[in-house]
Amino acid sequence: MQFTHFDDIVSHMETFTNLEKQTTHYTTRTYRLDRMHAILKYIGHPELDYKKIHIAGSKGKGSTASFLASALHALGYKTGLYLSPHLVDYRERFTLGGTFFDDEMLIQAGNELFSRLEGFTFSDEWGETTPTTFELYTAYAFLLFSLAKCQWAVIETGLGGRLDATNTIIPEASVLCPIELEHTKILGNTIGAIAFEKSKIIKKGVPSFVGFETKEAYDVFKKEAREQGSPIRFLSQELESYSYKTTKEGEKVSYVWKDGSSEHLSLKMLGQVQAQNCALALLVLKTLGLTNEHTLEALEQNSLPGRFQKIGTEPDVFLDGAHTIHSLQGLFESFSQLYGKGNTLIYGALEDKDHRGMCSLVLQYFDHIIVSKPGSYKKSDISLIAETFKSLAKENHQDIGLFLVEDNQEALSLALETTPGEKAILVCGSFYLAGGIKIAYDKLRRNNVPKLA
Repeated sequence: MQFTHFDDIVSHMETFTNLEKQTTHYTTRTYRLDRMHAILKYIGHPELDYKKIHIAGSKGKGSTASFLASALHALGYKTGLYLSPHLVDYRERFTLGGTFFDDEMLIQAGNELFSRLEGFTFSDEWGETTPTTFELYTAYAFLLFSLAKCQWAVIETGLGGRLDATNTIIPEASVLCPIELEHTKILGNTIGAIAFEKSKIIKKGVPSFVGFETKEAYDVFKKEAREQGSPIRFLSQELESYSYKTTKEGEKVSYVWKDGSSEHLSLKMLGQVQAQNCALALLVLKTLGLTNEHTLEALEQNSLPGRFQKIGTEPDVFLDGAHTIHSLQGLFESFSQLYGKGNTLIYGALEDKDHRGMCSLVLQYFDHIIVSKPGSYKKSDISLIAETFKSLAKENHQDIGLFLVEDNQEALSLALETTPGEKAILVCGSFYLAGGIKIAYDKLRRNNVPKLA
């Protein structure tokens, strides 16, 4: 099998069992590490060819990973970055510190992977099984970074940690971002249970770094680090104080560390959560001795699609992948600092979310809401979301303008028509929705819609 286009590689991988499309059935038949270990052994362990940083968590792990990759690139290291999901283009998952690889390299890695996998079989007590889509993506990323002669790679877990395909590496550092109730049907319905799954990326003797956590998660991580003999640092214990302010010019952040050092930055990535993500990345870099005069500038200039990303003006249009209560809270607080009240929200969420809690939070900040479908990649029930908004608004005696528009392009067109130029449109609730609106916006702009010309 020889591929000539990157999209053909993706299409082939998608023919295998794609666990990213599932919200249940967390079984050892599909989620496991022995098959991934067998794959890596079969293709020659490409993940051993460079140093790695491994990241897990419920929120902020993609942004934290991108901060780290940008800093390593600024230090002169060729750095691979493996993230999921993507916003619009699968190439976003496998980058050189945020920059796309040349198609020639992407195609070479795909052909090399399936050439090395020829004849691969894996059997268990139930019979023969094939690799999952995410296992293939992960093996592809590891091999791509090897073929590109990367010196470092920053690897984000796909889901959980304990049985995630990426948890087959021994990194230079394990990084744990804040924990929330998410994927509860798969990871457990308590903070402690979810933290346990994430904690398993902590490796014997490898330093660990933990962001701001609840005591329940804090205790789980501390226990795992002690059992693994992992020296662990908690951001809350290392940071004396920090401040942030969202402005249209950037996120103004200041850090004062317990050792007396300090930094004052203007981050390109907006939102109070980015102040925390950047601080965690800085703690990792400073502890590992990976800083120089270019590091802070790289952190300031770092960006990532779908993270408070501005894609349009008059009215301003922002995309964000926030899809948990706490991430939405931080997003809405930062957004309201810029635009106050009277803005438009395009919202959609997958079925495995706390819809009542998230909708209740939305209604504290928005009364003009367009509910739209977050793609078809995973299950969602936007009619249920709309009914939840109606029910909560009625309970609170709140007048809202609520519209249910399944098609993303129609939802965007409605938002553009009904939002005053001095106000703004925010898209959130799902990365899949943000990606769909981004595609719709680009299409409208190509078609020279007057408001976007």
